[in-house]
Amino acid sequence: MLKILYVASEAVPFIKTGGLADVASSLPKELRKLGIDIRVVIPKYMNIPDEFKTKMIVLNELNVQVGWRNQYCGIQYMEYQGVPYYFIDNEYYFKRAGIYGFYDDGERFAFFDKAVLEMMEHIDFKPDIIHCNDWHTGMIMPLLDAHYRHKSDYKNIKTIFTIHNLKYQGVFPSEILDDLLNLGQEYHHIDKLEFFGDVSFMKGGINYANLVTTVSKSYAEEIQSTAFGERLDGVLKKRNQDLYGIINGIDYDIYDPAKDAEIFSNYTVDSLENKEINKLKLQELLSLPVHKDVPLIGMVTRIDKMKGFDLVLEAIEQLLSLDIQMVILGTGDPCLEFILRELANKYHEKLSAKITFSSSFAQKIYSGCDMFLMPSIFEPCGLSQLIALRYGTIPIVRETGGLKDTVCNYNEFNEEGNGFSFNSYNAIDMLYTIERAVTCYKNKNIWKKIIINAMNGEYSWNNAAHMYEELYEKMIV
Repeated sequence: MLKILYVASEAVPFIKTGGLADVASSLPKELRKLGIDIRVVIPKYMNIPDEFKTKMIVLNELNVQVGWRNQYCGIQYMEYQGVPYYFIDNEYYFKRAGIYGFYDDGERFAFFDKAVLEMMEHIDFKPDIIHCNDWHTGMIMPLLDAHYRHKSDYKNIKTIFTIHNLKYQGVFPSEILDDLLNLGQEYHHIDKLEFFGDVSFMKGGINYANLVTTVSKSYAEEIQSTAFGERLDGVLKKRNQDLYGIINGIDYDIYDPAKDAEIFSNYTVDSLENKEINKLKLQELLSLPVHKDVPLIGMVTRIDKMKGFDLVLEAIEQLLSLDIQMVILGTGDPCLEFILRELANKYHEKLSAKITFSSSFAQKIYSGCDMFLMPSIFEPCGLSQLIALRYGTIPIVRETGGLKDTVCNYNEFNEEGNGFSFNSYNAIDMLYTIERAVTCYKNKNIWKKIIINAMNGEYSWNNAAHMYEELYEKMIV
């Protein structure tokens, strides 16, 4: 039986700031269905709810060397939905409100990476493969090679590193090599960890892992270009033969319009009249005019430029002149938040801006809207468009990363396609695509066909799990 230690900085339901947490929960659950003994390890943050903390048992306690420091490390354990989870406990590093953005993040995650490697001598689990995710886990690979390969339990361990978002790289001054990582200055080299004079955790993962994956085929190609490579495109080109793009899925146990307790009325592809109930109730909840024949466009997103908000604001006057309504849910850039509030006040019968985040509200938007807008500058995978498709809410997206790989532009001639897309990053193309979607919406036969195409698609973790299983088996042959 394959044994995988899956390492991440966050995981649902314990702690979440982004899509990584969903992946770190759902993918291991799917892989265990395939007979793989996969276990997850994350830090034990203060913000993990007490309902989980009270169920954790202490497996062991040890000291971890972080440069000249000897730091306490507790190893705690619990199972959730059939998946074993380990938690790295250290109150100095993790008993804080929030999980990222601290002055000592380099030290915090240097400790975490070392603790993950140290803990394997103190638990009854010896993995064949360590599967690491994003920069927070990037130093596990070079540390494994530098300090642990001489030990019999570590000698044959393989590693895989998944890039969820290349933009966030964990770059710190070169002094961390000795001060935190116990690595010599020979690692401050362009072919190792050096990154424009500093040290990059992300580069450590890319250079030292046996295989590198990212979260869509298109994103794997894009990050090898100067436009999307975040100054690591050359490094990724060198790893081209070991770089794989595997599209994420969504957890069908959570995202299922037939069972979702957060929506107004459950429905399936065979009972779409109930989807309309969700729309009317949502309009009412948002204090928008209740009109079943006016298309309602939703966005559940982080409010920043990366998500395409400059296009939305550039086109907003023309967009709201159409016979549509819009709802935006999310938080982000304070300036953009202010502008959206002002626009919602000005166009209160057309636009509702909810500057907050609520998973319950999000589900009502996914189920109640007719269309879902994602005009992102880049989008490594994207989960929102997958959820929208699952709920029969038709995506309008820019063709980038996972959006390009999952949303197929509707073709009126062969009636194929599950959404609408545009290629160039400009407001004119976005507006034209929205107008095209609105035109299709007015033809109820066409629109029903698009909804059926969307809801009949496969967006679960099943395909991705099998692809990861193939990679794992390839690595240990």
